[in-house]
Amino acid sequence: MFSSKRSRVIAAGIAAVVIAGGSYGIVDATSSSGATTASSASTTSHGSAGGFGGGGLAGGSGAGGGGSNARSGPAAGGSVGTASSVTSSGFTLTTSTGQKVTIKEASSTTYEQGTSPASISAVTSGAPVLVLGTTDSSTITASQVIVDPPSSSASSPGGQTVGYSKGTQGSTEKVGTIPSDYSQGSGTLASGTTADKATEAALAVYPGGTIDRVVKLSNGDFEVHNIGVNWPHHIFVNADFQVIGADD
Repeated sequence: MFSSKRSRVIAAGIAAVVIAGGSYGIVDATSSSGATTASSASTTSHGSAGGFGGGGLAGGSGAGGGGSNARSGPAAGGSVGTASSVTSSGFTLTTSTGQKVTIKEASSTTYEQGTSPASISAVTSGAPVLVLGTTDSSTITASQVIVDPPSSSASSPGGQTVGYSKGTQGSTEKVGTIPSDYSQGSGTLASGTTADKATEAALAVYPGGTIDRVVKLSNGDFEVHNIGVNWPHHIFVNADFQVIGADD
């Protein structure tokens, strides 16, 4: 994955993605056991995702951002974008769709630059960064910050991230493979390295939002919940940490 300490699933052209808002990368789409294939649906109006105001994140699934799979409390997640307003205690991350995320750093936060260990000084204004940690709405308390993440190629199940804009229509698009046992609210929250790997895989294919939780489903796949965008809100990652599908 992005870290030198584990296998990477990375998108090509990180700088172009973070700055220009293009595709951050793509991950091989392969089906997993006990899954069914979803067909694409046309874009329709189902309300804009609920916003936090002040240029913060929008989230949830369906109209109003109040999806039935909402879970209370901070959880493992992350985001990718460009650093700005850097201080000794954190910085602002701006995603490729223009969403702003407050990054808090701690004494336990670790740093990498490319594939090499680094220090907090590696985080400078304008640098592309991947942040993994605990997401609480539009704030991430960072456990790991990777500056200039290395890149690799992968493939996508389809669709591109649709940024959040107040009052704009959402989408009912479904792409790739949606696990047959998935229902909103099902599964168990993941944490640690497992959640980090699933978060990295999801952000490699669909950058622009913020992952606020990772849920392990009964068949071993993961539902990665994405906020701050109009689509996709649910990204499905298999046990090999490959993105296999996405929907609203």
